[in-house]
Amino acid sequence: MSDVKAIEDAVRALPPEDLAEFRRWFAEFDHAAWDAQLQQDAAAGKLDALAAEARADYRSDPRKAP
Repeated sequence: MSDVKAIEDAVRALPPEDLAEFRRWFAEFDHAAWDAQLQQDAAAGKLDALAAEARADYRSDPRKAP
């Protein structure tokens, strides 16, 4: 049995209170992992093109003051 399958089975077997606690923990874990990946991508320049596009869109908006 794979580790993922074992984890899935264990999660399915959790009583409701423990499942709620696990869900809270996993949400925090997942958010932290996403934040870390975003920081790595930004540091590596992977978001530079998106930032440049956003700046260009902002500057081209006639409602914005120069």
